[in-house]
Amino acid sequence: MTTSPASVSLLADDVEEDLRASVRRAIERHAPTERVTAIYDGTDEVTAPLWSAFAGLGLPGLLVPESLGGAGATAREAAAVLEELGRAAAPSPFLTSSVVATTALVALGDTEILPALASGEQTAALLVRPTALRHGPATTTAVGLPADVLLVPEGDALYAVRGAATAPVSSLDMTRPLAEVSLGGGERTLVSADAAAAVDRALLTGAGLLAAEQVGVARWALETTVAYLSVRRQFGRVVGGFQALKHRLADLYAEVEQADAAARYAAACLATDDPDAPVAVHVAASFCGEAATHAAEEAIQLHGGLGMTWEHPAHLHLKRAKADELLLGTPEAHRAALAVLVDLPPPVVEPVETPAPER
Repeated sequence: MTTSPASVSLLADDVEEDLRASVRRAIERHAPTERVTAIYDGTDEVTAPLWSAFAGLGLPGLLVPESLGGAGATAREAAAVLEELGRAAAPSPFLTSSVVATTALVALGDTEILPALASGEQTAALLVRPTALRHGPATTTAVGLPADVLLVPEGDALYAVRGAATAPVSSLDMTRPLAEVSLGGGERTLVSADAAAAVDRALLTGAGLLAAEQVGVARWALETTVAYLSVRRQFGRVVGGFQALKHRLADLYAEVEQADAAARYAAACLATDDPDAPVAVHVAASFCGEAATHAAEEAIQLHGGLGMTWEHPAHLHLKRAKADELLLGTPEAHRAALAVLVDLPPPVVEPVETPAPER
């Protein structure tokens, strides 16, 4: 099935709205801000309870076919989940296991690993560099650990590795862990000898749906900032009434709405296997990453001193925004990929002249 830009509805339907409400209730119950912040102090009382709640809702198997115990849903429903995760900056293996790894395994017709992923009993992670856009040889850095199964691309082949040794790596966003991986002692099984296209599809889907999470971050930042400036008073006036701040908020609102439209279109194209999906994904990924970071930065600045405190969740969203901006390709990398797809010439990089030292 294919679609055209004119035929794609960017409005959420009843199923997406109900799903979004259920996810938000689960996050509010299991991932309040103070528990998420505690992760940076070494206490994680969020990830496991939230994942259990997600499993109860059937979210780990959202993209898994019904014949394997999943919901057989589409990228649009997965995007709704990720937007809510972005709004809360909540930790979850949903993107890495239920989207990226699952998409690769579904494309390969796997029937061995997917049932355990669909139930939430196990998780998986694709072992690639955090900034990867395409498949390549296995590296030593994995995103989304701990995971029960690592999917390791080697050339055109894809292997499933269990029991690999991992060592945590410090990351800016500690709600999305990184780890150094040693594959030597793991149990290795060949998933497919011809998995290049499936891995590419998984990374493209991951990048497109990551844009939805970035929209969630940006929308939280906008709504929280508007609410704060509507009650904060200075010089006897509500701060939100100052003309300069109105202009900044109006510009930010327009940017968030544009990001939302780009992310929704990318998800719709992925959901229907539209030929326009690569272009839509690179547009969304290049725009939404910068929009989320800008919105989070504006939230911190417009909250004044409050925004700089550890107790306020603005720093959690800025860290998520910056980490997401690098996770599956930088905005610059996505723009370069987009230029190739639409036959634009590569950007001209002017040489930087280094002034001679003064004598």
